[in-house]
Amino acid sequence: MHQKANLTPLESLQVSKLLIPRHDLLPNTSIANHPLMIYHKAFQLPISPAMIESHLKQIAAVVPQWRYTMYPTTHFHSTTHEVLCVSRGQARLCFGGEHNESRVEPVVEQGDVIIVPAGVAHRLLEEIGPGSFEMVGSYPEGCNWDMCFGCKDEEAQVNRIKELPWFRRDPIYGDQGPVWDEDVQGTTG
Repeated sequence: MHQKANLTPLESLQVSKLLIPRHDLLPNTSIANHPLMIYHKAFQLPISPAMIESHLKQIAAVVPQWRYTMYPTTHFHSTTHEVLCVSRGQARLCFGGEHNESRVEPVVEQGDVIIVPAGVAHRLLEEIGPGSFEMVGSYPEGCNWDMCFGCKDEEAQVNRIKELPWFRRDPIYGDQGPVWDEDVQGTTG
């Protein structure tokens, strides 16, 4: 039996909500109309991938599908929103496309959760410090992720993003939580 994950109380949780405009053929938040969100230190330490996965299964808003780092190539998903829970290490990520003047490059660390709406371009910029960077990647039940790179032949895939439903429950906090809070703070979080 796994230890239970301890969450930061919702009233103490710090959340960055970021709107990133379209850039070239990267739709970013312009199409799904939901912000990129970072729940800072949502999982209290110590935390393990197994504890995160057990918590996600208990909340039942998403299904954990992998443990890995983030691809170093800019990409986005057109078929699903993504929940990334940092299970180990620290890294600087890029959201919005590396040539986008409105991109954001947060440093995320163990315990952070990133809610990535479909269409938001993302990539690993660098791992920071000793040890390897790892996340638990999860998606709403029945959703399979695809890989889009901002190419002209992806227009039909991008147009389908508008039809994707948003989360029915907050992936971390359940019936309450930041995914339902429409107060968006712009690109500075």
